[in-house]
Amino acid sequence: MKENAELKPFVQLIEALEPWLEQVVLIGGWAHRLYRLDPRAQTLTYPPLTTLDSDIAVPLKIEAKETSIRDRLVAAGFREDFVGEDRPPATHYHLVGLGGFYAEFVSPLVGSEYGRKGERKVTRVVGGISSQQLRHIEILLLAPWHISLNKTNGYPFKSTTHVRVANPVSFLCQKILIQDARERKDRAKDVLYIHDTIEIFGGHLAELRELFATELTTKAAG
Repeated sequence: MKENAELKPFVQLIEALEPWLEQVVLIGGWAHRLYRLDPRAQTLTYPPLTTLDSDIAVPLKIEAKETSIRDRLVAAGFREDFVGEDRPPATHYHLVGLGGFYAEFVSPLVGSEYGRKGERKVTRVVGGISSQQLRHIEILLLAPWHISLNKTNGYPFKSTTHVRVANPVSFLCQKILIQDARERKDRAKDVLYIHDTIEIFGGHLAELRELFATELTTKAAG
């Protein structure tokens, strides 16, 4: 398969995150796009939605390495753009000079939305990066699927790289749960994501029901 130049920024991001690929989970538009590479996926006649941002779910605690996620991103050419006045500020990690591509990190919001001093819990530092705290992110961290990326399927990695993506059931559940909190344009996009995901895995709905019953329900309750 011919390499697609628009995938190179994504490849740079994944290479920067390599030490943590077994801890972080791709969600949002890139999960939706990568579903088509899963062996269970049905071939669709229309292309996936394109997106400039890459949403990444990170757990509340992440394994320490010799360097931090932030330092790896900066070394790979990403620039921190701070959004808002929260401390730490919400941060977009833009890849300099490559068409506006950026990464954004999110973590589960646990417990009350407010801290002891009445401050709103908006962000937290995980692995040196600023991660937004949001409801229902924990669902996306449950039972993720692995997708293999290499030059054969168009992703110009030096060798086959395995990434974790939110499993389709978690993806659908989270999209449904956040609908009331989303702006109109985002709700429309989410509905399209839901439609496409169901169509992609329409031949494996029984397997997805089993995944919900055995993995997600049990782990969420635990």
